[in-house]
This record gives sequence, C-alpha cells and structure tokens, in this order.
Amino acid sequence: MIGYRKVLIARGATLAMAVVLALSSACSKSTPLLDRAKLKELATDYAIAWSSQNPARVAACFAPTGSLSTNDAEPAVGREAIAAMAKRYMTDFPDLAVKMDELSFFKGDIDFHWTLTGKNTGPGGTGKAVKISGYEEWTIGPDGLIAASRRYYDADEYQHQLAVGVPRGK
Repeated sequence: MIGYRKVLIARGATLAMAVVLALSSACSKSTPLLDRAKLKELATDYAIAWSSQNPARVAACFAPTGSLSTNDAEPAVGREAIAAMAKRYMTDFPDLAVKMDELSFFKGDIDFHWTLTGKNTGPGGTGKAVKISGYEEWTIGPDGLIAASRRYYDADEYQHQLAVGVPRGK
C-alpha cells in the first residue's frame, strides 16, 4: 500500500508540474527565440528603408493593411498611405537617416527604438539639422510584417530643432 501511495504522489506531482508549465506558457506573451532573429532582421530592414529615400521600401515592411501612427495621431492605413507618409519625411529631409538603437522585447511587447537625423532642406524647409530619438510599438501580423506601428517622440523638441537646429553636444 505504501508503494502505491508513492506512485500516486509522484503522478500527482508530475501532473501538477505539467499544469503549471502549461498555464505559464499559455499566459506568457514572450516572443519565441526563433522569431526574434526574424524580427531583428525586419527592424534592420525597416531602418535601412527609412534611410533609402524609397517610400515604397518603407511600406513593404508593413502588412498590406498595416498602419503607422505618430504620437497618437490618425494613422496612415495601408501601404499606399504609409508610403505617402514616408515620402513627406524623405522630401523634407533629403539626407534622412534612421538608425536602429534597440529592438526590445518585454512581456510580449516589441519596441523599435530609433534615432532620426537629417537636415530640413526640402521645399519650404528651415535648413536646420535635427536629431531626434523615439520608439515604435509594433504589432506583428501572421505574415511576419508590421501590422500596426505606434510611433512616439518628443514633438516639442522636434519643432524646436526645426527652428534652431540640433543643440550642441547632442
């Protein structure tokens, strides 16, 4: 009888451990390690696309019905609208460069941190250089492309730099 009890206790402990593991993995939003390499590649391609002066290349990083919003403004939805938004930046900053600072994963969230540099020499531009950092919260679609990007940066600092240029030492 004692041997039978030990077997039941062992089976119960094994079952309990299996339930705990199943629940913890089901409740976890962590990004699988295999996907992280693909996401890093997408993020690298995205930064290069913004620096390419090719708006269609930026749009190609998004799902066909993807969206891009800036500081909670109305989003550009669909590749055509995203390309139009990218073109405005590229026109305003013919030397636009976007550098990926970090791609972070926290509790299932994917954040693309970036720094934008360029001189506002497009039509009607101020001629001033800007260097602004921000981040984008990404939702990735089943196709592995960006389904939604919510971009945030200090708009007041951006406007200040457009008026007076990049502060010394920045």
